[in-house]
Amino acid sequence: MKYIKTFESQTNDFSDISEGLRYHLNESIPLMESVYRIESDAWLSLVNEAREMWESNKIDLDEDDMFLIGTDAGLHGIYEGNTVMLDVPYMIWDELDEAEYQGKKVDLNKPRRTPGGPRKFAVYTKNESGKVVQVRFGQPGMRVNNNDPKKAASFRARMKCENPGPRWKPRWWACNVSRYRKLLGIKSNRPW
Repeated sequence: MKYIKTFESQTNDFSDISEGLRYHLNESIPLMESVYRIESDAWLSLVNEAREMWESNKIDLDEDDMFLIGTDAGLHGIYEGNTVMLDVPYMIWDELDEAEYQGKKVDLNKPRRTPGGPRKFAVYTKNESGKVVQVRFGQPGMRVNNNDPKKAASFRARMKCENPGPRWKPRWWACNVSRYRKLLGIKSNRPW
């Protein structure tokens, strides 16, 4: 998780925080890169705890973690008289599927670098009609400067990242490139 302030500077009372959340805060580990298996009971408890701490203004979350706690991850509801786990929509949104593109098996939603290509990165995804398409994005020879707040703000404004459009368009991938930093070899973990 990336926080604007550290937890220690906001409160001295550690009695109401779990060891898992304390570790994530101290190490600045995002919820989606948790030490717990995604969708496990421990991870869902961590998400719920982070949501409660944020709602009580005890911690600040980065953009990706804000998106996650805005979902129903970790929440329960009643269906036909039974308590059920609510959907975790980001998992469907970010799932990796195997598909076929021009007769070749490809992984969906798994961006990669394209050395020598017309663009810096490429990814296979499905368009609005369900057809697998290849999306190329990123200017070759340019660095991803999302670690510099002024450059990041300029990029977000220029690319209109507040509304990046559908997932099968290059702008969506350019605005969300930091989510895939490990796959793409990007050093900065700061979102645009």
